[in-house]
Amino acid sequence: MKNITDSFVSVGHWLPVGSFELNTDILATNPINLSVVLGVLIFFGKGVCASCVRKQRILSTIRNSEDLRRGAIEQLEKARARLRKVEVEADEYRTNGYSEIEREKVNLINATFDSLKQLENFQNETLFFEQQRAIHQVRQQVFQQALQRALGTLNNCLNSELHFRTISANIGILGSVEERTY
Repeated sequence: MKNITDSFVSVGHWLPVGSFELNTDILATNPINLSVVLGVLIFFGKGVCASCVRKQRILSTIRNSEDLRRGAIEQLEKARARLRKVEVEADEYRTNGYSEIEREKVNLINATFDSLKQLENFQNETLFFEQQRAIHQVRQQVFQQALQRALGTLNNCLNSELHFRTISANIGILGSVEERTY
């Protein structure tokens, strides 16, 4: 221990300014040399060490990975939110679409029913009109046939004197009808 303290206290062993020399006495100068070498290594050797460089690269890669992971998580959450929103909108469209389809179906059925009802009414009106026309034609034909028979019977049965009296009676009836109307 004495050698160590002597190397610090003894000025005679110190070298003059301007020259540099290492003390090779291992027991006396080892702590000084070690502290100088360690100081130089620590001061100038920061970041030079291969393991330190690898460590920095690994730490940088981890930081980048963490940043990318955070960004991916944010994008995933945004995508999930958009997916939920789109699913809700799709459900609304689906529900509204089904409701609209059902409404259109009911409207189409009602319109078809109304059209069929109108068609049936037109058909019934046409049948009624045709029946009335047929009845009217039959009546006219029956009336014409009856009138022709009556005229035929009258022409066969009437002689000129009876014919003259019938005409006179009819003229009298028409004259009295005319007097009442005026």
